[in-house]
Amino acid sequence: MKVKKYVAPTMPEAMHQIRKELGSDAVILNSKEVNNGGFLGLFKKRSIEVIAALDRQPHVPSSKDTSRSKPVIKESLPKGQTDTDILGEIRHLKKMVEQQSSEKQDYKADYKIAYQHLRDQEIVAEIAIEIINSVVEDHENKSVNPELDEILYDTQKEIESRLGKLSFEGLSFHKKIIHLVGPTGVGKTTTLAKVAASSMLQKKKKIAFITADTYRIAAIEQLKTYADILDIPVEVAYDIQGYKAAIKKFEAYDLILVDTAGRNFRDPRYIEELKSNIDFNDDIETFLVLSLTAKPKDIVEIYEQFQHIPIKEVIFTKIDETRQYGSMLNISLHKKMGIAYMTNGQDVPDDLILPTPKVISNYIMGAYRNV
Repeated sequence: MKVKKYVAPTMPEAMHQIRKELGSDAVILNSKEVNNGGFLGLFKKRSIEVIAALDRQPHVPSSKDTSRSKPVIKESLPKGQTDTDILGEIRHLKKMVEQQSSEKQDYKADYKIAYQHLRDQEIVAEIAIEIINSVVEDHENKSVNPELDEILYDTQKEIESRLGKLSFEGLSFHKKIIHLVGPTGVGKTTTLAKVAASSMLQKKKKIAFITADTYRIAAIEQLKTYADILDIPVEVAYDIQGYKAAIKKFEAYDLILVDTAGRNFRDPRYIEELKSNIDFNDDIETFLVLSLTAKPKDIVEIYEQFQHIPIKEVIFTKIDETRQYGSMLNISLHKKMGIAYMTNGQDVPDDLILPTPKVISNYIMGAYRNV
């Protein structure tokens, strides 16, 4: 087996090098973005690093030989590398091969590029496989042999089709009380202000604020600052009695937006405290705020921690602070949960995006397709 690393400005250029040197039978083991060059950490160029392999003489066991011999990699050591470095790389490659084998995906080269892009976007293997399998099946049914650009385009359309079955409503304006819940640091307070400003400007709604985030003085002051700017009344609720009193005080308003406390989502007492301090009745809509800068596994854990609260849709924040957007697809398709809003900055109310299947698919595939 011959294993080689390629670095090129774009994935198509890397694939051209691989086909030229290893041929069409080469297998892509891994790909990722890397930064090269630069001066004092500045002006670095973004490139694509691809690890490819070619088994020139695959072992075919005879009827008398049931064991499988391990491929021998006969490569001269690059300058500066030791046997330990090479062994480390081999273990890493072995792990990737085992992972790919467990995912049961065996695509032609261009389909593999599309699949790897989805995985690089941190889309879970199960969803990535389902999407690419659908694209492959559609092409086989049509008896076409598409180029990479067409495969990527059809992959994006498949994502849009699957998202099209979910809700992207946001505030329905049929409920008066709106709760934003979520862990600390995701931007609930700023998001609340954006939703309030948007509802005032576009829907001409009369709005009031309640904050139940009494753990952080800064959170109360932040919401009061937004309330002063937007000319919106605000009440602080320290317990369930204070919450109900604030609701009654603002009963003449069109919308009451409630900012809840952000705590360590892994602490089971957090959800119980929310339930004890907030009245999750039938006249409310509750949105779970998640940050795209969090790890994909953490985002799933956060969602599962809050699933005991009646969540209408999720809100994804900080999309301007990451290049991986797959968690939007993981939550939407895995949990059958719609997306209400996305935020991409601190400006109120400008940095509030109304998502659609096309908008989300553009984020996921746009890094490759330049859409």
